Amino acid sequence: MTNVGHRCAVLGKPIAHSLSPVLHNAAYRALGLDGWFYDKHEVGESELEGFLKSLDDSWTGLSLTMPLKKTIQPYGVPCNTWAKELEVANTAVFDWTGTCHNGDTAIPAIKLYNTDVKGIELAFRHSYMNRGMRPESERAGEAVIVGNGNTATSALAACTEMPSIEHVTVVARHPDKNAALKPLAGKYMGEGSIDIVGMDQAIRKLDHADIVINTIPGLAADPIAEAFTSTDALAHGTLLDVVYDPRPTKLMLAWRSHGGTAIGGEEMLLYQAMVQVWLMTGMWDDDPPSHPIDQQKVDALEHAMRAALEEAL
Repeated sequence: MTNVGHRCAVLGKPIAHSLSPVLHNAAYRALGLDGWFYDKHEVGESELEGFLKSLDDSWTGLSLTMPLKKTIQPYGVPCNTWAKELEVANTAVFDWTGTCHNGDTAIPAIKLYNTDVKGIELAFRHSYMNRGMRPESERAGEAVIVGNGNTATSALAACTEMPSIEHVTVVARHPDKNAALKPLAGKYMGEGSIDIVGMDQAIRKLDHADIVINTIPGLAADPIAEAFTSTDALAHGTLLDVVYDPRPTKLMLAWRSHGGTAIGGEEMLLYQAMVQVWLMTGMWDDDPPSHPIDQQKVDALEHAMRAALEEAL
């Protein structure tokens, strides 16, 4: 640690399971950033301010997981579309020359970003490219999002970025839980672009989906997988299951057995982390960046991070 000139970390509670250090440190090695180091710290909501005040100017950025994605908001300025729109940030980039929060010089100026949405979008894009597919550019497709929590909000935001998606159906155990979903869809996709229904309609909706994003954690989607397996439905679309442990999930296996393509949550994890690396190291000056990145460098970075993630999993 004595030679570390730039420190970054992921914060959350619990945090022991996080694979972010694996991804970010692999990226630093690939980029030849010998003086960079990325760690993880268990920090809860009540502990965040104290942690921020404990930092010195060797700190460059933070990744934020639950429960801190909203807690960080008062300490920084949202700087990309989805950090502003959703008021949820998973990335903090420090500016030690800037004005400090409430005049307290122990806390640097912080730029906040949401890279979860981009991570979902890029996971689908990578899957399409691997299969030589080019989705339709005119909005005509149907997306299904399973669950309606915070991750579902990011999933919906990603759907609005996909030019092929015209309509989104959210299936959830408590359809009235997240009041922000309908206004978000209406703003970016138009009125009537979203339906929110109960879990009893899940199988019927999955049967017609061009993309599916499962956002409910753990084994909660297993009953859907079992019900889908017992039908003669055809899965013609692409499923992203944000869960990556276990891997593959029962829902992924069921989707594949009915003819569909399924990708795991490690793809979202990889791509949201890649954007974080670009922002924290200055490869991107903002999101979106004002200048293009060398594609060879992008490819080398992705290869290194993917290899490290596969080894860790």
